[in-house]
Formats: sequence, C-alpha cells, structure tokens
Amino acid sequence: MSKDIRIKRGLSLKLEGEAEKELVKAPRSKTYAIKPPDFHALVPKMVLKEGAKVLAGDELFFSKYTDELRFTSPVSGTLKEIKRGEKRKIMEVIIEADPEDTYRDFGKMDAASSDAEAVKQRVLESGCGAFINQRPYDIVADPKDTPKAIFISAVSTAPLAPDWGFILKDKVAAFQEGVDALKKLTPGKVHLAVDASSAQYLKDIKGVELHNVKGPHPAGNVGVQIHKIDPINQGDRVWTVNPEDVTIIGNLFLTGKFIADKTVAVTGSEATNRKYFSITIGAEVADIINKVDEDVRIISGNVLTGLKLAYDQHISFFSNEVTLIPEGNNYRAFGWLPFTYNNIHSNSRTSLSFLFPNKKFKPTTNLNGEERALVVTGEMEEVLPMDVYPMQLIKACMAGDIEKMENLGIYEVSPEDFALVEYVNTSKIEIQEVIRLGLDLMITEVG
Repeated sequence: MSKDIRIKRGLSLKLEGEAEKELVKAPRSKTYAIKPPDFHALVPKMVLKEGAKVLAGDELFFSKYTDELRFTSPVSGTLKEIKRGEKRKIMEVIIEADPEDTYRDFGKMDAASSDAEAVKQRVLESGCGAFINQRPYDIVADPKDTPKAIFISAVSTAPLAPDWGFILKDKVAAFQEGVDALKKLTPGKVHLAVDASSAQYLKDIKGVELHNVKGPHPAGNVGVQIHKIDPINQGDRVWTVNPEDVTIIGNLFLTGKFIADKTVAVTGSEATNRKYFSITIGAEVADIINKVDEDVRIISGNVLTGLKLAYDQHISFFSNEVTLIPEGNNYRAFGWLPFTYNNIHSNSRTSLSFLFPNKKFKPTTNLNGEERALVVTGEMEEVLPMDVYPMQLIKACMAGDIEKMENLGIYEVSPEDFALVEYVNTSKIEIQEVIRLGLDLMITEVG
C-alpha cells in the first residue's frame, strides 16, 4: 500500500525545449572520462598509471580516506591521461576506448538470497558504491556506515527533467534486482517515490515502501521526500540512489559485469536534437549534441543545479540531462522598470508572465541584476517545502556558526534543495554555494 505526500510550496518552471520520447544510441566515443570532482569531498588515489590497459570494471582509483570505496572504468581500453589541476589535484581520468568493451567478470549473484556482507562487497569491488550518496552532507556514502533507510526518487519535477518512466521501461528486471541488492545494505526500508504520471511497473516494484508524491518542484527532490517521510537527526545516515543507477547495480548481479550504460536527455531551447541518448558513463559531449556557438551555454544537468560544460569535455558521472540555453550576454535597457520585458519568467511579478501560467519560457544565464543585501521578503519560504528557516540557515552558513547551523536543520538539506530559493531570491547571492560551504564545514568539524 502506497503513502501519499502532498507538497504545496514550490515552483514548477515551464521552459521551452523538452526532449522527445525517442531513444537514440549515441556513437561510441573515442575517449571516456571519470572526473573525481563529480564526487564531492573525494580525495582519489590512483591505482594505475598512464598507458595501462583496463577492462570495463577494472579499478582506476580509490578514496584516500576510505579504501573500500573504489571507482572503476566504464569501458575497456587504455588509460590515456590523468589530468591534474592546482596542487596536482586529479581532475579527470581519461580512457581511450577499445572498439568494443571487454568486461571484468565479477560473477553472477542472486541478491535476494545472498548474504548481506557478500552483496556489499560485490557493490564495492565493482565500483557501484560510487552511485550511492549519503545524507547528511550529500557526498558519496561511506561503506562503514549503516543507513537507517535508502531512498530512490522516480519523480521528475525539475525544469525539463528526464522522464524516469521512459528511461526505465526496458530495465524493469535490472531495477528490481538493484532494489533487492539495496535492501541488503540497510536494516530499514527502501523507499521509492513515484507520482500520478509514473509507469505502472514502477508502482509494482517489490520490496519497497511506495510513496505517491504530488506537488510542484522541488517535490521530486529526494531531500524533500526524506524530510517528509523519515527526517534526519544528528548521527543518522540515509543513503540515496538515482533510479537508473539502481539498474546498473541490478545488472551487476544479473550479469556479473559493470555495465555503465546511461540515458541522457538533451533538452533546452537551443538544442537541435532534443532526444534521449543511450551512452556509456563519461562519454564525450560532442557525441550527443551538435556544435554550438559561443553564445550558447551547455549545462550538465538542469538549469537550476547543473554545471557548465564545454563542447570538447565529457558528460558528468551522475548526469541524465544536458541542457542548452542562450548565454545572457544581452542586457536590457531600462530593465529595472516593471512590465517592460514580459517574455521572461518573473516570480516577483516584475513582468506580466504571471498572467500566462501555462506559457513556456526561454531562459538565459542573465541574472538580471547584481548581488545585493539579503532582505526579509518571505519569498524563500514560498518555494522551500521544509520545516527550515532558509534565510537564517543561509546566514548561519555564511557566518560559519556550527551550533546555529545544527539548530536550523543543516543535516536535512543539500544545495539542490536551495536551488529554487536561489532562483527567486532578489539578492542574487549564490545560495547553493553558501549551503555547500556550510556542509563542508560540518564535515570538517563534526564528521
């Protein structure tokens, strides 16, 4: 029996450029990259040197502070380059791919009937531990911890978000096997969130506690769902996994192979090939989008939380969406006058967009203003459906006041939960970055 979660506060942005429900197999990339910065707070230690031959599933590096946490190659080939940044920080591990993949064989295993420790070791040695995130702090889960619950959100409420029902429709068996494996990693429950539009096969998955979620964005954020279902207190650990990553874990047990297949939706007003592409993790951006001008922003993820990408770079590890929107290089004359430009969305009603609730808008990267002081307006609370005082928590993070951060709910939030707060806030402050720095301080001081 499912449980209902009704979210009333929030904001669903309707944007141009939704991907068509058509799946295309992307051409095989010449190179693939695993980027350690995709795993926040990770300090990698390389296992191999440049020129080494690897199979798909062979270990590339591990966590300096948690050596059980391993990161493996998505393809077979040759370790072409280890790109480093400042202070020799590893930025990318690039593999030159073979024409076809050869896999390391981990051996098939029935997750449901296997010992919990054996399941955990298989997940870790294959590199699938990288798909499991931990709350609090929104970092890769520490395998030494035992989570009180595991959450999977199959609800898409972010702007132009991919349709999980479409992505997973041919991966139901793998998804079920992945759920069976995750059940072995927690003494608590595996929670699966769906909505009214979710495919029936997701609602028929066994071994989960099903939750029907209804409401505007950020209802699909797993952090909001945790807050409503099983809130996090100091000392608690909750793990989260993206739906398609569950299928990769499931395929590991069904086939004995680390098959790093991923589906990426190409979206946005500037995208010319708005489709779903089947790729391998770490593929080249150029394989799924056409060459774009300098006045187009390529984003790995959605417009609220994504990261800027260049055409010659590789797709991020966790991305299921690549968005293309115009750069905000054109500044508006008399833009400070209300109702002067009514073709842009405005939550504060400085344009007439509120009269057209179903219109799809074409966003740019323009902030339409400069950074200014935080003022009490109540706009933050309108889009954050959590029992948290957002402005007070932001100020506590900026001040580095650990005691206040704890009292105001820092353990329950992640940067993505504040993406809408950042969007509607008239101060133009990078609020997601402020929350991230606050969480980093908590990791350092509290652990």
